[in-house]
Parts: sequence; structure tokens; C-alpha cells
Amino acid sequence: MTIQTLKSQNLILFEVISGSKSFGLSTPTSDTDIKGVYYLPKEKFFGLDYIPQIANETNDEVYYEIGRFVELSIKNNPNILEILASPEDCILYKHPLMENLKIEDFLSKLCKDSFAGYAVTQIKKARGLNKKIVNPLPKEKKSLLDFCYVLEGYKTVSVLEFLANNIKQEQIGLVDLPNSKGMFAMFYDYENTLGYKGIIQKENSNEVSLSSIPKNEKIIGYLSCNQDGYSKYCKEYTEYWNWIEKRNEDRYNTNQQHGKNYDSKNMMHTIRLLQTAEQILSTGKLNIRVSNREELLDIKSGNREYDDLLEMADNLIASIENQYQTSTLSEKPDEAKAIQTLIKIREELYQ
Repeated sequence: MTIQTLKSQNLILFEVISGSKSFGLSTPTSDTDIKGVYYLPKEKFFGLDYIPQIANETNDEVYYEIGRFVELSIKNNPNILEILASPEDCILYKHPLMENLKIEDFLSKLCKDSFAGYAVTQIKKARGLNKKIVNPLPKEKKSLLDFCYVLEGYKTVSVLEFLANNIKQEQIGLVDLPNSKGMFAMFYDYENTLGYKGIIQKENSNEVSLSSIPKNEKIIGYLSCNQDGYSKYCKEYTEYWNWIEKRNEDRYNTNQQHGKNYDSKNMMHTIRLLQTAEQILSTGKLNIRVSNREELLDIKSGNREYDDLLEMADNLIASIENQYQTSTLSEKPDEAKAIQTLIKIREELYQ
């Protein structure tokens, strides 16, 4: 099914303008996001073709089946509650049956984790993005050899420096040293006749190679391999170049222009989510139309320092924790009541 199918068969129950326009944060370049609720034709709902969600290709139009919508509302999903709390001027269509679903029946202390918890996840991403921007990784990937060192007296030298002394890594044989993680004794096959496996067998090897060493061969030194460091580097390398490949270039260029080394649009929404969580817990209500438009757009424009925004977020998180302790909201929504409401709606739809 497609969104067009929903509309042509009159299956839409609720349709709203969402995102920046509903928050009061739109600018002349803002897109129009649409969210909605639908119900399935009887044969699909009662058959095997249940479809919980339908979206367009760009994912800026998303519709939820009524049961899925109620399920996520019970979990206090931020996106879903914000749809239910849409301002009147953003509601494009509302079926009379949707009057049975009231925002006050779903707001609960779960919002602390669903709103603020999600925001904290975004803060962690912001910290990671900051690191990616400030510390770009070269396209040429390092090998395990870059994380190996040779002991020379009371110091270590990189194995690459050691190999520069006309020594071939392929002719080195390593023996694991017991009770010494990452430490190996090194032997050298000067005539290249002993079949040593080298330090690594391939450029992309994830661990050093061990060799069988004949008796009476002399140790040429000891090698230390930071395999944990290499594993961490490989993870960061993959994450960095995946980010390069998938990043939104327009947003990235905007971030580069303001020069603050963070995703300013993401940080704006993070702060907004935290402020929303604080509002819900302190007032027991959800008003998604912001009262601090200029402050949030100032953040989006990159006019705030990164560390100041993190401090602002930390203060909001502390306030949310305090509001949670004194909030008069229930611990969680009345699930039984919500299910009965859903049943009532479906009975009306399918009678």
C-alpha cells in the first residue's frame, strides 16, 4: 500500500503538518513534513497482510496504523505524542473517532526516558560528530603494524622504524610470551629458508602471526602489539568513512560555515526535546509550539559554543531529574483503558 492508496480509499483518520512548522521553528527553507494515522481495509486487518506503517521515499511523510499509533503512544514515543498534541493550525484532517484519543490519557513519567533519554543519545552522537569533524581520519587505512613496537633497552620504537633497518617483516618469526598480553619474542630468518610467517601475513590482518621456531635460534628482540588499540581504530575508521559517505552535505557545509564543529540543527532539536521533557514533567501537559523560537534558531545557526550547549543540556537533564521526583503524572499510561479505546474505535470502523 502507498500513501496515495490510503487517501484514495478514505483510510486516513488523522493528518497533520509536523516537524519545524508545528514546533514554530520553520524558516523559508524548511520542508513540510506530514504525519498521520490510518486504518487498514477489513480484509488486510483481519488477514495476514497487516501493515503497521507507510511512508514516502524521502520519509518526510509517515503514517501509522491506528493500533501501532496507540501502541507507541502507550510507550510515550516522542514523535507519536507530538502528533497527538499538534496545534489546531497544523491539523489537516481529523476523523471524529480520533477525539477518543486524548493526549492527557497518555502523558506519564515515561516521558523522562522517552524524550530526555532520546536527547541524551543525540548528545552522545553530537560528541561523536564533534570528534569526527575535529579529528578527520585519512582515507589510507593503517595496518596492524602501525600498532606494533619493538623494545630497545628502556624505550620502544615503532616496528615500521625498526623495519627500516633493512629488515623484512615477512622473515620475522614471533613466539607468544606466556603471561604477557601482547608481547612476543622475535626471531629472524636471514636466509629466508625457515618458513617464518612474518609479523602479519596480509595487509588487513587483524592479529599477528605466530611461527614455529627451530631450537637454538637467537632472539633478535621483543615486540609489543596493541591489538585492542588497532581494533578501536578500525571501528572508528569504519564509522568515520560511513559518516562521510552518508552525511547530509548541505547540513555539513552549514556546520562548516559556522565553524563550531557540531551539527547545529541536531543540537537545536536535542535542546528542544529536553525542554519538552521538562515541560511535561513540571506541568503535566505537552505544548509542542515552542516559546523560545529565537533561542533555538540561534542554536541552529551555530551561534552558541559547543561546550556551552553541553552545559545547557546537562542543566536541563538535572532539572528533569528533579521534576520527575515531584511530578504528579502517573508512572505510565493506563494501558487497559487505551486498549479499550482502540477496540471501540475499531469496532466503529469495521462494523
